[in-house]
Amino acid sequence: MLRSALTCAHQLLVKRAVKPTIVAGPRFMSGHNVETDEQFDARYENYFNRPDIDGWEVRKGMNDICGEDVVPEPKIVIAALKACRRVNDYALAVRFIEAIKDKCGGKVAEIYPYIIQEIRPTLTELGIDTPEELGYDKPELALQNIYEVH
Repeated sequence: MLRSALTCAHQLLVKRAVKPTIVAGPRFMSGHNVETDEQFDARYENYFNRPDIDGWEVRKGMNDICGEDVVPEPKIVIAALKACRRVNDYALAVRFIEAIKDKCGGKVAEIYPYIIQEIRPTLTELGIDTPEELGYDKPELALQNIYEVH
């Protein structure tokens, strides 16, 4: 009697047990469009060339560029610098040039001089100095390394 009651209870529990649900596998997004370099450049150049752009949008665009895994082309940098001038934000223009130098990574000696060479006429036209011309490339209050004293 006890054995049959236990068997019935066991069968009820097995029937009511939570069964795993079948989950669909991951979808492959093969229909995703890949943006070409020219489309990327045109998108950001058009974004910064908008006449009604405000300071927040300029910062957002620059932040988005800094989040990408590319060094922006000089034409994008020129458009961004002109947008900074339109919103009258000199400090943002200098910080953007600093960010571009940082984006160059290990090839800063090759890429950064090229970008400065290409944007130099715009910098002169807008009256913007590079971080090196302002002395921002050297720390102001740096102490001499104690291991290089003698």
